[in-house]
Amino acid sequence: MRQTCLFRRRRLLGLTAAAALVPLAAPRLARAQAAGAWPSRGSVRLLAQFPPGGLVDTVGRLMAPALSQALGQTVVVENRAGAGGVIGTDHVAKQPADGYTLLISHASVHVFSAATMPNLPFHPVDDFTHIGLLVEAANVLLVRADSPFRTLDDYIAAARRRPVRYGSSGIGSAPHLLGAMMSHEARVPDLEHVPYRGSAPAMQDLMAGQIESMFDPITTNVQMMKEGTLRCLGVSAPARLPAFPDVPTFAEQGFPQLTSAQWLGLSGPRNLPAPVVERLTGLIPALTARPELRQRLEELQTLPRDTPVLGADFTALMREQIASWTAVARQFNIVVT
Repeated sequence: MRQTCLFRRRRLLGLTAAAALVPLAAPRLARAQAAGAWPSRGSVRLLAQFPPGGLVDTVGRLMAPALSQALGQTVVVENRAGAGGVIGTDHVAKQPADGYTLLISHASVHVFSAATMPNLPFHPVDDFTHIGLLVEAANVLLVRADSPFRTLDDYIAAARRRPVRYGSSGIGSAPHLLGAMMSHEARVPDLEHVPYRGSAPAMQDLMAGQIESMFDPITTNVQMMKEGTLRCLGVSAPARLPAFPDVPTFAEQGFPQLTSAQWLGLSGPRNLPAPVVERLTGLIPALTARPELRQRLEELQTLPRDTPVLGADFTALMREQIASWTAVARQFNIVVT
């Protein structure tokens, strides 16, 4: 009788302990089920951390329908702009790692802001799951069609005689650093930087004659270049672009340091579940190779690399570029506070 009571007591204690573990195990089980069935419980947010009409928004809205079709779930582009892309990027860093909030990651934030902003509210590498590089866009130096600067030599010669202004999408942006490098390499101290809150207001002032030039990614300027509204004095690609064979690269014109592109990638919060990462990583090469999407990307001169850069390779590329551009920012004392 005593043994029976003892057995019942032990069994009761065991059941009580097991019951106590249920609340702890339930969230883990729910997360595992959600990750395994992803994406089954609603639409996926694809966050663009810059305003509508810019490079990130344009590429995001091209990618979203193809991604929706591949995943079998609605993918919605959400713009959350501010602070040069930092606000939207920080928002994603702080979201649940469930695969329902993704980011069109951008070199402007993950490399150039990392190089120039010592007080970022997130770590550009460690606070994210970086899935893969999507596309790259060369930077260009633009002037109006009626500008007296017909070549880069004209531009530099004028800047040696008097101040010449160039606009950019903001302090510490890739266009800002490219202009600083050109000023240094060409020994033109009077190349004056005029920062804006994005490319669109800079373009408005360029067309209104408030500034003489502008460094910017080529993507959103292709049509105006083709129409002849804008003249391009140089491109940061390693070779001339097929759509603009008459536009020389900066390297051809004596500035090999100005060979860079702004990449866009796909990222999410840190610790995305492995099934989510594996599925998205597998989708990227096929996604960027879709004929209708590829055609539109070619029109925008914004293309994927021939060899996909995914997972650990994408993360390694990011770390390498952060180190390189941090050195440039320190050289020219470019700090964003």
